[in-house]
Amino acid sequence: MKKVLSRRDWFKSTLALTAGVTLASSLTEHLMAAPMSEAERAYFDLGLGANQKVRLNSNENPYGPSEKAKKAVIESLTQGNRYAFNELEELKKLIAAKEGVDVKYVLMGAGSGELLCQTGIAYGLEGGRVLSAYPTFPLLMNYAQQMKANWDKVDLNDKLEHNYEALAAAIKSDTRLVFSCNPNNPTGTVVSDSIVRGFCQEASKKTLVYADEAYLEFLEPAQQKSMVNMVENNPNIVVSKTFSKIYGLAGLRIGYVIGHPDTLQKIAKYGDTISPSQTAIAAAKATLGDEDFMKLTREKNAIARNVLTNYLDQKKISYGKSLTNVVLFPAPKDGKKILSQLDEKGFLIRIWDYQSKEWCRVSIGTEAEMKNFVKAFDEVIA
Repeated sequence: MKKVLSRRDWFKSTLALTAGVTLASSLTEHLMAAPMSEAERAYFDLGLGANQKVRLNSNENPYGPSEKAKKAVIESLTQGNRYAFNELEELKKLIAAKEGVDVKYVLMGAGSGELLCQTGIAYGLEGGRVLSAYPTFPLLMNYAQQMKANWDKVDLNDKLEHNYEALAAAIKSDTRLVFSCNPNNPTGTVVSDSIVRGFCQEASKKTLVYADEAYLEFLEPAQQKSMVNMVENNPNIVVSKTFSKIYGLAGLRIGYVIGHPDTLQKIAKYGDTISPSQTAIAAAKATLGDEDFMKLTREKNAIARNVLTNYLDQKKISYGKSLTNVVLFPAPKDGKKILSQLDEKGFLIRIWDYQSKEWCRVSIGTEAEMKNFVKAFDEVIA
């Protein structure tokens, strides 16, 4: 009988044999995180930082999970001794109906992060290049690099938006995959769906286009233009979504990819057969399409985001026009000092390196948290 490796064992063996490295826990943490800036590296190497801070560093939903999700999780515990084969298939059917595709076009994972990892491995093993805007969420490209692929980066435009024209021009004969994140993390900026759709159509004639839509539901319903309806007749387009953001299930880990079955098969062989847990599946089933909860989150997030952007406007600090739960802006002073002094005041944010400058990436908390944050931040940069 053929032995089935666990995902952990597979990662260790594959990276050791194929990429020539051992996947130690420190490497896993590095690959799973957003890129660590020099300021963060210097700060955290000192063993600084503490728990029980206001976490404005992880793009989490401070209002979730919903009451429906909580109730479903509790009820699911009675099935905690059972593998969730049937439950996962039921959820896939619900997702397929919501997205307007056949169930065979749905691949589930422990958050969209797991699927990004699998895709990075699947396409990085081919060597060549992967392409993305920068800065963006780097997980897929990090894994592809561990497989010895090269990562080509295209700077954002002056508005901190994806420059799709430049991305299209950067596709080479050995580009195996192009990663598109719209709305983008870490900027929260959004590009018109007509531009993104045109790019996906043309780029997919040359290579795979991976469209990350983790933050799409933060837009108003009329603005939520997904690329999913391009997938059915195009094996070179995949779209990933997650329950981590608007649904507030980041800690439960569940997400999915919509793609052509042949493409999903290529990605799926580097993952587990049943990764999401009973609790994650139950929460996702209960909250999928919960318009009331999403509307509540959007409204509260917009109010809290305005606290930060109004402050930045007053200080004449430029920033990308975010429509989600994260804002990126130039650091007004040394990044390590910002991290250190905010930590002392009880706040955690991220510092990114981009274009030889340091940038603050601030996730949006509750309105009260953001009011306290801008007060603390103002004292730090004074």
